[in-house]
Amino acid sequence: MAAFNINFLDHVAIRVKNMNTSIDWYSNVMGLKKYQLEKWGEFPVFMLSGKTGVAIFPANVDDENLNQLSKNIKIDHFAFNVSNIDFKKAQEYLHSINEPFQFQDHHYFHSIYLKDPDNHTVELTTLVVDNTFYK
Repeated sequence: MAAFNINFLDHVAIRVKNMNTSIDWYSNVMGLKKYQLEKWGEFPVFMLSGKTGVAIFPANVDDENLNQLSKNIKIDHFAFNVSNIDFKKAQEYLHSINEPFQFQDHHYFHSIYLKDPDNHTVELTTLVVDNTFYK
């Protein structure tokens, strides 16, 4: 038994080439709400749905570029959980705005994967079996 419990994924911090482009994408495509804390200045900018989301920081484009296809140590992707109904709505919406995504059937879950403006892989996932999976 763990010494403490984790409630939920709070946020994933990402570095981006253009703060405004990424803020717009996470707002318009993913429907996240922008939060910026006065005492912290220009960044990070939090893009949240409820208590979950991403913290956006500017990248240092002068640093060495990483190979996006590498399977070495990196964040591979991050996922937002949605209901079955919202999973269908998300696909319809993404089609309507011509936002490309890939569907995958993971037996227990169905997922769609899309790329943000900096090529981070973002997943929307929904449980398609009974809820005993999480017990």
